[in-house]
Amino acid sequence: MKIGNNKVVEFAYELEVDGNVVDHTTKERPLDYIHGTGSLLPKLEAHIEGMEPGDKFDVTLAPADGYGEVDPDRVIDLPKAAFEVNGEIREDLLVPGNTIPMLNSMGAVIPGVVMEVGEDTVKMDLNHQMAGKTLHFTGEIITVREATEKELTEGLHGEFVHTCGCGGCHGHDGECGGNCGEGNDGECGCGCGCH
Repeated sequence: MKIGNNKVVEFAYELEVDGNVVDHTTKERPLDYIHGTGSLLPKLEAHIEGMEPGDKFDVTLAPADGYGEVDPDRVIDLPKAAFEVNGEIREDLLVPGNTIPMLNSMGAVIPGVVMEVGEDTVKMDLNHQMAGKTLHFTGEIITVREATEKELTEGLHGEFVHTCGCGGCHGHDGECGGNCGEGNDGECGCGCGCH
């Protein structure tokens, strides 16, 4: 069976960025998704469409086809008070290089990286960690089958059943990682933040 819309696909892959493997799955623990539902980066999904079990792929995505370029407007200064928990600023979190889950204006959780800590402010980088990066995917298609009606309605792992009704944020790790149809703004495709 060939990969096409509404097919459940399992594949093993390796993602290389700047010469380093930054993500991978195995044949024993593959990534699975329903093709055509915005679960993968669009260019990756288009590249594997029509493939069958046993087919191998090798595709390189420029930043524009992955997570976009680094956006300087997504580097922001926040007041230290924004990191208060129970009336105390969590200084232990405010370490340059540390990733802290942040809420955007839609209530979606996006990772922010601490860049600098000042006396009253914290400079945060809200760009996706893969923004500006060229992504090199290699892998193999493991299985392809028809999705059931329940899977098409609820999602392969229940990801379409949300109280917010967005029906679209899902990844194998439960976050908006490299396999969820993220937009170039580094946020979930639907923007609701439900998982």
